[in-house]
Amino acid sequence: MEENAKFDIMQHHLVPKHEIISKDEKEQLLKKYNISLKQIPFILSEDPIVKNLNAKEDDVIKITRKSPTAGESVYYRVIIHG
Repeated sequence: MEENAKFDIMQHHLVPKHEIISKDEKEQLLKKYNISLKQIPFILSEDPIVKNLNAKEDDVIKITRKSPTAGESVYYRVIIHG
């Protein structure tokens, strides 16, 4: 590997799909589960995935993991300053 080459963490086989959801999707999520942002598990703004996505505080990240039993499972994390 070149000295200046960077490892793309998003391409690692153990890293599930991460995506920032839109403002509308975030509102629908909060309404659907009747929750506030403070009730969603958090992920720190310094996390390598968060930095890679250029996400900011109070953005919500949708994480889609492959599951041997469910096929696919979806998790949400709100970004907090850490």
